[in-house]
Amino acid sequence: MKAEDVNTFIRTRRSVFPKDYTGDPVSDSVISTMLENANWAPTHKLTEPWRFIVYTGDGRKKLAQLQSEIYKQVTQTDGTFREERYENLKKKPLESSHIILVYMKRDEKKSVPEIEEAGAVFCAIQNMYLTAAANGAGCYLSTGGVTYFTQAKAAFGLSEEDKIIGFLHVGIPKHNNQTSKRIPVDAKVVWVRG
Repeated sequence: MKAEDVNTFIRTRRSVFPKDYTGDPVSDSVISTMLENANWAPTHKLTEPWRFIVYTGDGRKKLAQLQSEIYKQVTQTDGTFREERYENLKKKPLESSHIILVYMKRDEKKSVPEIEEAGAVFCAIQNMYLTAAANGAGCYLSTGGVTYFTQAKAAFGLSEEDKIIGFLHVGIPKHNNQTSKRIPVDAKVVWVRG
């Protein structure tokens, strides 16, 4: 692979939202490759803090039920319940072929700062994004609602120490012509030369 091919691939990868999926399933082998490539993300002191729970098939229905009920319980308690959000949580998981709950399991010794472990998990997510795109799939990391679900980690089988990062929705894009733009990098960089 040429350096220019890598540059183009990175610069053209896009998040694809569930509303833009065809409804066709992504092969479990593609998901497995995404997870394997995630496992090769950079990790200081080899703590490998990334963890995943994959929901597919009827598992998406279980996730939808779990998410909506957690949302309802938490928001009815604090007075922020919205029926529209509740109904959306009951339907949204069914728009994706697979949904991967991404969470961080801290090194028990806490041998590296938490921010470094979070960074490693986000690198793993980027590997998953790139792998999905290379295989004709699209994905989108949803962090919306993580606050609600963090209050109910045990419902996902997580410990109190674990940190939910988000839900990676995966599907087959209806189109592959999404574009984006960035502010030029020169506006974000200061060079200091000796």
